[in-house]
Amino acid sequence: MKPPKFTYHAPRSVQEALDLLAERGPEAKVLAGGQSLVPVLAMRLATPENIIDINRLESELSQIQVDEHGVRIGALVRHATLEHDDEAAARVPLLRQALGHVAHPTIRNRGTTVGSLVHADPAAEMPAVLTLLGGSVTAQSAEGERTIDAADFFFGPMESTLREDELAVSAHFPAPQGRFGTYFDELARRRGDYAMAGVAAVAALDEADALTSLQVSLVSVTDVPEVFDLTDLVAGARWEDVDTQALGDHVRDTVETEGDLHASADYRRHLAGVLTRRAARQAAMRAKERAV
Repeated sequence: MKPPKFTYHAPRSVQEALDLLAERGPEAKVLAGGQSLVPVLAMRLATPENIIDINRLESELSQIQVDEHGVRIGALVRHATLEHDDEAAARVPLLRQALGHVAHPTIRNRGTTVGSLVHADPAAEMPAVLTLLGGSVTAQSAEGERTIDAADFFFGPMESTLREDELAVSAHFPAPQGRFGTYFDELARRRGDYAMAGVAAVAALDEADALTSLQVSLVSVTDVPEVFDLTDLVAGARWEDVDTQALGDHVRDTVETEGDLHASADYRRHLAGVLTRRAARQAAMRAKERAV
């Protein structure tokens, strides 16, 4: 299929883009990488009257900023660019760990990480990462700027709380603090397919190798990203003494999910438990390898 007719706009400044959104927002979609939007247009799942292409704003929106607090990326930073940024990977290792699972290299070369967040697909990796890390999205409109915490940003499947007149200009991924380790894993029928289930994990240890925190978030399991805090099940214990089966069982029995053509609800819950055990173990081992 072909997309319906639309009016194409190519603003040359962020302010021009914001003015267009203020004027045409209810009938407009923003085009960045296009790896989510173009297929939706082709299948006529969306029929906007206006397409606002922000790719000419690359100099303003393609920055990666790394500091002691974490990594901030602009709206036009491609998945591949962020994946291969060594400074960003050193500060927030979970970024590279998760980005390697995003679709295929061709899509990562063009698709944008902020665009994936705005698309809010439950099967996407980066919304789960942003939520687990307690990150945020910065949005601008003609009225000003606001920062939206990840916990408030994802409203439902393919729905965010970004207003129609707002442009998501950046996202911030905070760096875990202390002696931490992270891990990401997912299971798909073929490499690059949508995951049947995935998990991101962050673990932290004290100087005596005892766990001080353990949290996970899931991909392709819940309608919006959720953080499962497993700290109460492990706090104060060395990883070798943790009942990993209990961790997986807790997530499996707690999570609410539905089946679809990729996996039944029961199988998806089972995968969530298995992947939680695996990711928690790997995150804890990586934290242990980190120097005190």
